[in-house]
Amino acid sequence: MDTEQDWQRDKDVFVANDGPDRLAPGPLARQFAQLTSSLLAAPTLEDVLQRVLDATTVMVPAADLASFTLLDADGHFHTPAETDEVATELDRLQYRFREGPCVEAATPGGPAVAIAPELATEPRWPRWAPAAAELGMGSVVSTALISGPPTGESSGALNVYSRSRHGLDAADRDVLLLLATHASLAVATTDAVTRAELQAAHLRKAIDSRDVIGQAKGIIMARRGVDAETAFDVLRRTSQSLNVKLAELARTLAGRHTEIDLPAR
Repeated sequence: MDTEQDWQRDKDVFVANDGPDRLAPGPLARQFAQLTSSLLAAPTLEDVLQRVLDATTVMVPAADLASFTLLDADGHFHTPAETDEVATELDRLQYRFREGPCVEAATPGGPAVAIAPELATEPRWPRWAPAAAELGMGSVVSTALISGPPTGESSGALNVYSRSRHGLDAADRDVLLLLATHASLAVATTDAVTRAELQAAHLRKAIDSRDVIGQAKGIIMARRGVDAETAFDVLRRTSQSLNVKLAELARTLAGRHTEIDLPAR
């Protein structure tokens, strides 16, 4: 197995593109080769995006959550794929406030990368940054998707959230730019109908997730006599500590609420 030192050395060489070992197929290069093969076999755009997100959490160890933002022709942002519902909530808050890294990176003419190493003290996004910190996030990087032919401009961003302050470094940023490029190629060759179908499918999934999360919140509220915000916080913290997706945890609690309870604060 590759050691942690092998991985770090390969990442440094990969980003620097310098030195006698720059063409050596180290751990990171092998991961990108595997990703390329996986994307070629993906049957749908949704599968492509999900496989890029899965690769992101492997190639960027500090990536606790990841998502994609796409900007449709009407100027509306949406999240077609994510690793956890908390990432969707982080994105949704940016769309509502019209501020944040994914809004900046996904907007035509925006920066190629929007990065905040410490959200608790980030002044650029006065509404979103404190809300993200309240949801347990310490740092974030959003990298723009490449826009262009054959279907016209297609704007979006790959978003990565870390619970650690200064958890995402410059080397991670460059790896994320390459991952975003892989996703850009799939999005750019997808017609508007397919993108609309992807958005509709994700909306249905989001509604289903919200329904089951709402059921779980109701159970916690009734059992503990707390409000909805506190109940959601209990679910979020438990999903983090158990390393289980929020919707999966909510579904288990809703289906087996007579057998289990969540830990107290």
